[in-house]
Amino acid sequence: MPRQRRYLKRIDYIDTIHFMNLASFDLNLLKVLDALLIERSTVRAGQRIGLSQPAVSAALGRLRAALDDPLFVRAGAGLEPTDFAISLEPQLTTILAQIGDALTTKPFDPAKASRRFRLSGSDFFTEMLMPSLAERLSRIAPNILIQQVDITPNLDIAPLLDPNLDFALVPRHPFPNWAEEEVVLRSGFVAIARKNHPKLLRAGVQAGQMIPLDLYCDLSHVLFSPEGNLDGLGDGMLRKLGRRRNISMTLPVMSGVWRTVSESDLLALLPEQLAYRVAAKAGLDIFKPPMDVPTVDLSLVWHRRNSRSPAHRWMRSEIGMVLKATSH
Repeated sequence: MPRQRRYLKRIDYIDTIHFMNLASFDLNLLKVLDALLIERSTVRAGQRIGLSQPAVSAALGRLRAALDDPLFVRAGAGLEPTDFAISLEPQLTTILAQIGDALTTKPFDPAKASRRFRLSGSDFFTEMLMPSLAERLSRIAPNILIQQVDITPNLDIAPLLDPNLDFALVPRHPFPNWAEEEVVLRSGFVAIARKNHPKLLRAGVQAGQMIPLDLYCDLSHVLFSPEGNLDGLGDGMLRKLGRRRNISMTLPVMSGVWRTVSESDLLALLPEQLAYRVAAKAGLDIFKPPMDVPTVDLSLVWHRRNSRSPAHRWMRSEIGMVLKATSH
């Protein structure tokens, strides 16, 4: 089953099976369920949302009947959620946040907000985005939780159909009409090698210079490829020149690529911003490749359902600002 259909099926399952009779389902019960998942106590849950303990217990009974699951079982003085209740928690948090965003007309106040954002992207963004974003959010939005996951191989943004995911960071390409995007970074590519690479030294090639084509193709390379492909950026141009490079290793993460280069005689192509960021600490020299390598536009992508959300607009602005600053 194609990935997009799997995610649609998952959402349909939650919406259609578990909330089968939505017309008669009291959406206020979702706030009770959320409070119970946080507090694991009917007394504390009631205090959190301004209800009495009997009212929370009555709401829990209605939830059990509507969802056809016990949801919680007694564990000492508290409550232990069932597996089904635990499975609902991440999406419930997102859904309640989205409802709140949809109904509010107030500007989003990051200093007071307490919510989670989940975004997918390769470890390129772990290096280029997360440190600066963490430093900034610790000052202006201390209660915001960021979760980075990596579920977008092959430029697949179908996971954004799941309301549990807010953003994807991927190379720009044609996106479906339910998605919106903003280009947040343009990346060129450079060749990297460890300092004092013996063959480059013997050839008299200094950092910053172009590696001769014959030498470039003669050396062994490590290629970033989550899928293990043996063809990457620049290889098409090499074929036009009637040449090919020697790929001796592929790795699914960029951090593995530059770390491997730093401790071996392998070469690699790396996004320019990342290469200059890690070169000094990794003991790398940076060179010009002997062929043209297309630049890549990197996009922040989200589902249209979130386009007008004040919280989403704020986070999109923060991510875009941090990444665009890396271009300077």
